[in-house]
Amino acid sequence: MSTALQAQTHLHRVELPSKDYKDDTTSFWCAGCGHYGVLTGLLRALSEVGIDPNYLVSISGIGCSGRLPYFVRSYKMHTLHGRAGPVATGVQLARPDLNVVITGGDGDGFSIGGGHMPHLARKNINMTYILMDNHVYGLTKGQCSPTSRKEMKTPTTPYGGVEAPLDPVLYMLTYGATYVAQAFAGNVKLASQLIKDGMEHKGFAFINLLSQCPSFNEMDTAKHFKNATAILDDSHDVSDLDAAMHAVNMARREGREPNGLLYKTERPTLDQNMAELVKNVGGHKDYDLRKIIDLARP
Repeated sequence: MSTALQAQTHLHRVELPSKDYKDDTTSFWCAGCGHYGVLTGLLRALSEVGIDPNYLVSISGIGCSGRLPYFVRSYKMHTLHGRAGPVATGVQLARPDLNVVITGGDGDGFSIGGGHMPHLARKNINMTYILMDNHVYGLTKGQCSPTSRKEMKTPTTPYGGVEAPLDPVLYMLTYGATYVAQAFAGNVKLASQLIKDGMEHKGFAFINLLSQCPSFNEMDTAKHFKNATAILDDSHDVSDLDAAMHAVNMARREGREPNGLLYKTERPTLDQNMAELVKNVGGHKDYDLRKIIDLARP
């Protein structure tokens, strides 16, 4: 991001209490749903960062998580199933001065939308992705999701699952996300801190929030997620990718969920790289196609 654009973005900061980021639309998840904690954490983070709602874009896909933009004061886009990432990429490249937040579920992000996740991370798009991970398809009444445990029985898998669950955190560490964190949605203080830090991070920030579904997942309850929490201590080196993967694997062996900031690094974002490319070829107007071809040659 250019110095001028950084200054412009800084001017968009405001001082608002978290309640002023809540839209007038009444939130309508099931009673006891962990997504309420995600929403509260996001609203607190927006207030702490001081983001102007006029410069905030909240984007989601399909699922219970897809409702969240309705409840936030912002520009909002409820996109096709699994396609929040590509839509958000277009928004961020067209308007890099805006703050782009994606909220999606484990199915939306890692089932139908799973093909987009590696590219959001490797391109280091300057946005925040909040995955609301409840280990089940809640909106369609409780089928297995990519993060469901094999022993969980559902209407479509009455004898349990046959597929091993994937780990969103390990995936994003492997794909190259420059900010990776995880928390239990019920720990609103930690969740809001991680979201805040992710929004202030220049690059692709991925926060996995473990969110209970009281209606269709009787295994991964709020109590289960709370008891499984393993808070990362101050000795964890967030700049060490190997240490981050080790922390996840060690927690998994103990049946625990690592909570906190796992990994953070810095590298140029996609919009910065694109701006540099445009600069090298002489700007948007009257650019020389031969320069682009020469730049692409090894």
